[in-house]
Amino acid sequence: MQKILLTIIISSFFLQPAKIEPFKPIVVLELFTSQGCSSCPPADVLLNEVKHKYANNEVVALSYHVDYWNYIGWKDPFSKKEFSDKQRAYSSKFYSSTIYTPQIVVNGQEHFVGSKRSIMNSKLDSYLKKTVANSVVLSNIKKEDNTVSLDYNVAGAINKKVLRVALVINEKVTSVKRGENRNRTLKNSNVVVEEVYLTLESSTGKARISIPDIVSQGDDLSVVALVQTENLDITGAKQINL
Repeated sequence: MQKILLTIIISSFFLQPAKIEPFKPIVVLELFTSQGCSSCPPADVLLNEVKHKYANNEVVALSYHVDYWNYIGWKDPFSKKEFSDKQRAYSSKFYSSTIYTPQIVVNGQEHFVGSKRSIMNSKLDSYLKKTVANSVVLSNIKKEDNTVSLDYNVAGAINKKVLRVALVINEKVTSVKRGENRNRTLKNSNVVVEEVYLTLESSTGKARISIPDIVSQGDDLSVVALVQTENLDITGAKQINL
């Protein structure tokens, strides 16, 4: 009996831990932009092209409108201080002394000037070959009054990670009256208008996000859920149209 028990213990010692399968590549592009910035429209156009080219959930392309261009003369209606603060957090991570627009951040890991088409293509090609640590499933999505509620299920390790849930307007056209882009009509894609952060204490849970007044009755909306590490790396994502 003791010999059998010893054999079991020795066998268990040499067993390899279960392999955690990586998940399919997902690329999250966060464009920091502003309707008050004359250099931003080409980046907005490029992001829109990428959004339509990769319409199968391989790429999540988001526009975050910052507020520090508003003093020029045009207050970007989608701008928020929180989005400028988000960009500053990335700047600190990347050891950058300044923030700029248009800036693209890829999976929270690196950045480049958002209008650079060749760099965009190179980064997409590279990141679409890399597996990620998490996958996200969204279900039971309900739009009621001024809120959107949903259930989420995150596969993969969730220790010290958060779930960012963003409400997005799929497309918005604005006639700019003042500032550097005065008299221009601008089209912005996947404009983030609200965002909440949830600590991932469990792989499943519920989320609720408010619909702000900037959203019009006829706007096409979607919900994006992003898994993010303490170091701001994005390790999984999912976008669902409402």
